[in-house]
Amino acid sequence: PDGLSEADNVERHRWGDPRREEGLLEHWQIAERLGLFENERSVRIAQSRFVTLMGAGARLERGLIAFMLDHHGRNGYREMAPPILVNSASLTGSGQLPKFADESFRCADDDLWLTPTAEVPLTAFHRDEVIAADQLPLRYVAHTPCFRREAGSYGRDTRGLIRLHQFNKVELYWFCHPDHSAEAHQQITADAEAVLEALELPYRKIELCTGDMGFSAARTYDLEVWLAGAAAYREISSCSVCGDFQARRSAIRLKDSNGTQLVHTLNGSGLAVGRTMAALLENGQQADGSVKLPAALVPYFGSEHITPA
Repeated sequence: PDGLSEADNVERHRWGDPRREEGLLEHWQIAERLGLFENERSVRIAQSRFVTLMGAGARLERGLIAFMLDHHGRNGYREMAPPILVNSASLTGSGQLPKFADESFRCADDDLWLTPTAEVPLTAFHRDEVIAADQLPLRYVAHTPCFRREAGSYGRDTRGLIRLHQFNKVELYWFCHPDHSAEAHQQITADAEAVLEALELPYRKIELCTGDMGFSAARTYDLEVWLAGAAAYREISSCSVCGDFQARRSAIRLKDSNGTQLVHTLNGSGLAVGRTMAALLENGQQADGSVKLPAALVPYFGSEHITPA
């Protein structure tokens, strides 16, 4: 859609029945009651916007990561565990540099940066390669810690898990033939939506307008999960088709009977783990102070409820 800002984005779809009740707590309030993470000591260890997950909080995050990786693996994604430190060429190829240098953390003595998203190493995995057309599409899933300065966001979401300098994310990434990238964009978005539905989390799908899309993207859907305590939808996944933008920067081509041409790349969060935890806590909160978890997550967490320690 043509537009200048997020006000011009277009809602395309809703799923689930958002919970709307008086007196519901936000996720950080629930986490404090249940002893799921520690803020003050984390500032002592690092600085503000870092958290230390504890007990059931750490187990919930670990279970969510395993659930997401297993879910996408069953749907044909190849699991990857790429380097978390990436060089400048990798960041440039994916579109992070030079535009977003101020958003990233750099290692002073090396040409290495802490990755802001697994999209960066997954793009670079096939840099300077020619891929046979019959191997496409290549579909990867990776869990990594992600590191972002969140420049310009100070004063927003200062409590809880929504906007941290370090967070975990499960990333989906495709290399595909240009003739099939529009269809692939619908599929990668549906794959992210399927995780929200499996976790019984209400959400809406928003198509971003031209003025609100990311630097590398040609078309983007944002998935926004319902946070019952905050009574608001918040972004939990951004699924983009980048055309040949990243492939051109990274020299990633395909070869078929017509010769060589640039591949198309796609990426999407499947999902941001901390925000998923926030949504589970707010939507699953019970009157007795516990949190009820969705059935799909019980085998990974080991219980149907998170209860006060």
